[in-house]
Amino acid sequence: MLRRGVAPNKFTFPFLLKSCAAMPGSPAAGLQAHAAALKFGFAADHYVSNTLIHMYSCFGAGFLGDARNVFDRTPKDSAVTWSAMIGGYVRGGLSSDAVMLFREMQASGVWPDEVTVLGVLSAAADLGALELTRWVERFVAREGIGRSVTLCNALIDTLAKCGDVDGAVAVFEGMEERTVVSWTSVIDALAMEGRGKEAVAVFEEMKAVGVPPDDVAFIGVLTACSHAGMVDEGRGYFDSMKTEHGIEPKIEHYGCMVDMFGRAGMVEQGLDFVRAMPMKPNPIIWRTLVAACRAHGRLELGESISRDLLKEYPAHEANYVMLSNVFALTQRWKEKSEIRREMSKRGITKVPGCSLVELDGEVHEFIAGDESHPQYKEIYRMVEEMSRELRRIGHIAATSEVLLDLDEEDKEGALQWHSEKLAIAFVLLRTPPGTQVRVVKNLRVILFLRCSEEWIELQQHVQVIVN
Repeated sequence: MLRRGVAPNKFTFPFLLKSCAAMPGSPAAGLQAHAAALKFGFAADHYVSNTLIHMYSCFGAGFLGDARNVFDRTPKDSAVTWSAMIGGYVRGGLSSDAVMLFREMQASGVWPDEVTVLGVLSAAADLGALELTRWVERFVAREGIGRSVTLCNALIDTLAKCGDVDGAVAVFEGMEERTVVSWTSVIDALAMEGRGKEAVAVFEEMKAVGVPPDDVAFIGVLTACSHAGMVDEGRGYFDSMKTEHGIEPKIEHYGCMVDMFGRAGMVEQGLDFVRAMPMKPNPIIWRTLVAACRAHGRLELGESISRDLLKEYPAHEANYVMLSNVFALTQRWKEKSEIRREMSKRGITKVPGCSLVELDGEVHEFIAGDESHPQYKEIYRMVEEMSRELRRIGHIAATSEVLLDLDEEDKEGALQWHSEKLAIAFVLLRTPPGTQVRVVKNLRVILFLRCSEEWIELQQHVQVIVN
């Protein structure tokens, strides 16, 4: 176009920038397009600016600063501008910033549209912010924003991820029109809460009303069977994919089956299933099998698989952590220390466990042993009180879950400051009796917290829910 001497106009650049956004691995093309927009004097155009925000946010978290710079220079009288930046924060993993920006949008008087709402729901799902999700649902109803199928599907997904599965089911049941995504969303919601029989019933109802299941729907129903221990039913659904529906199982479906065998303690069957797969198992499937070995005492097999994974994928921290945990469970502290030193030498760090709680519309994050919270001293005192009361009523800490070479007293201390306990202590400090405590965890929940919940619910009259 330029070689032929045809000058671009303000309509040219949104299309050009969207094309660049579709190539996130080649940000140089987007930078050149931005430079061209500046050169031809169209960078300040509203449509061009909005597309620039979208483009930079598609390039990853490292370019969110560039997106924000464009946003700050753009007139903010349109929901499109706000939605582009909110969506960018969500894509970049900065969901808290997305929620904060949404609050700024409300204060500015700009009315959110459906795209804005979808972005906020995505952020709420990441944060486990149930209060915010319920507020968005009320806002949509109050302000007459159309409850499209897409919006309802997003509500189902977000409510489920925030722990309100019954609310997700209620949204589904109130939908006048449903797509396969709607059905799949509610099946997934029930599956993740272990309500396998209900999830299977919804799956069967979907087929009965004439909605053919797709490969994603089968992931949902296989997950339901896995979490509910319905091995025979899961095998039947897996076999029916090809025989009844003509769907070739993908690696995700094989992963669901391995998880199902592992949860049921059928480690050998799981291993045979993996060996018979028509495609090469990915690291996730092998790690699923290692987790089953650890849960059911097959530590020698778990060690063998972990070593093979480490040889093939030496840069992934999860492989080091799994092997380190196996060494700890067999009290081979020297080998465990060597693994940790190897991680340090390679610059590999373990993803820290964190817990999130939502209170008065604000999400608070806690990391084990963290002292960054403004009320950390009061929080720690509450945790100590919880521990004293637990010991008083005869609770013994599950120190076998602490994978360190420490004596029993030190292990109890290590358990005491886990992130989920800090989160619960914070909520107990800030809320009256009868409050429902909802903790969102990025990693597994250790056994010690489960025992602690019994005392918390008994003494403080609160309900503890861990997602």
